[in-house]
Amino acid sequence: MKKKFALVLVCALLCSFGLSACDNGGEDTKNETREELTKVTLNEVAHSIFYAPQYVAIEEGYFVEEGIKLELVTGFGADKVMAAVLSGDADIGFMGSESSIYAYQQGANDKVVNFAQLTQRAGNFLVSREQMPEFQWEDLKGKDILGGRKGGMPEMVFEYILKQHGMDPDKDMNIDRSIDFGSTAAAFSGGQGEFSVEFEPSATVLEKEGTGYVVASCGVESGYVPYTAYSAKESYMKENPQIIQGFTNALQKGMDYVNTHTPEEIARIIQPQFKENDLDTIMTIVKRYQEQDTWKENLIFEQESFELLEDILDSAGELEERVPYEELVTTEFAEQAAEE
Repeated sequence: MKKKFALVLVCALLCSFGLSACDNGGEDTKNETREELTKVTLNEVAHSIFYAPQYVAIEEGYFVEEGIKLELVTGFGADKVMAAVLSGDADIGFMGSESSIYAYQQGANDKVVNFAQLTQRAGNFLVSREQMPEFQWEDLKGKDILGGRKGGMPEMVFEYILKQHGMDPDKDMNIDRSIDFGSTAAAFSGGQGEFSVEFEPSATVLEKEGTGYVVASCGVESGYVPYTAYSAKESYMKENPQIIQGFTNALQKGMDYVNTHTPEEIARIIQPQFKENDLDTIMTIVKRYQEQDTWKENLIFEQESFELLEDILDSAGELEERVPYEELVTTEFAEQAAEE
């Protein structure tokens, strides 16, 4: 994957207008009299209830309160998000932090630095074609599994779990790493694989269709992992520290909300972002994520978390060399946001 960054960047420059864009939800209807908002383009790796604090911040107008008019674009893959950030099509990227390490290793002239961590557990679930109330990870031996794109966090965390259980991902089962995680659910519904690693709402939708059943949480099994974070080019952060601070402040307010409200209250707030799902489905997913302690209390990306991320990359054979924490992480904005 690391070798594909240059190609992806070219493709992003040619195809950036083809990405899926979402409006900024309720922000324009709240604080309509607010003037001189600064437009900020955020490219997110996926549009998922997994990122509930972000959507609460949008729907409750927290970005507008900070003087930001947010344009939300879905990149459908961390490699595409990183390409958008590097090319300048996006001001801020939201993705797995492994992408900032890959870009650094490829010699990016303008480092992409992580400034806020949103999730602290993996957000994917293992889905089986059959109900398996007594599921054990060793049950995956000899099975066909849709794992997601090689080098992406969903796949790497999944393989990390397998190794923790003494299994060899390349020998003990058949993992299909050719399908992007956004397309695995459709492939699974179409008959591919005996198991699939799925995000929400795909996991719950597959259950409701009777196509699959959630048998394990990768987030619970892998422990605390710095799964997704916000990042921007170093030059952008130096030129626009007030924007990065305001953006982080808005996220912290969203984080505070999800950590102090019920799944039903959260679901009602973010429902406009997920019009294709009914309220009950959204509430079920929020409850599932809340119960596994998905969201941090603050946005500070700790050094211990970054080093764990590098352990996972190393285990997956995706790390050329260790990158110093200070090179790719700054905590000043998250620390200030936590104090306000």
